Amino acid sequence: MKKVITLVFAAVIMTSFAAAQAGNTATGALTVTANVTSSISLAFSTSTGGVALGGSGTNAASLVFGTIQAFGGTPNPGVTISSTSPTTNFTVSSPVDVVVTKANSTSANYKLTAQLQNADTLNNWSVGGVGVTAANPATITTTGAYGSTTFPVAITILLTTPAQSINNTINYAATSN
Repeated sequence: MKKVITLVFAAVIMTSFAAAQAGNTATGALTVTANVTSSISLAFSTSTGGVALGGSGTNAASLVFGTIQAFGGTPNPGVTISSTSPTTNFTVSSPVDVVVTKANSTSANYKLTAQLQNADTLNNWSVGGVGVTAANPATITTTGAYGSTTFPVAITILLTTPAQSINNTINYAATSN
């Protein structure tokens, strides 16, 4: 009988111990912080009536005028060839949409500058009618409206310039005001 009581007692203690172990709970708290800062983005987009940009919708697009000439020929779609001084030069241009978007900012507008990556001593470049060189960033606008704005890109080429391939990069910078 003593053995039976000892076995029953041992069984009750083991069951109680297992039940006590199953009811254990641990808790914790995770504190989360984040610092939201304002930002802006800049992208290029194909403009209505303009040359279809390679990489449209990104901040690293390409504008290919194709084969151009001062007299005759048919330019690619979206390319405009004109001349204000037909005895000295001609201009090739296309509208380009610059899309500047803000996030978490109270900025009302932005300043846009443009600068050639490499000096071009033969041709004159412009963005939105403003001359652009490699020397210094040119201010295109000081109060640009957020969203999409069209800024034509143009190259004026002298009639005395030898036939050649023209390659350069225009670096843009938008700064929130």
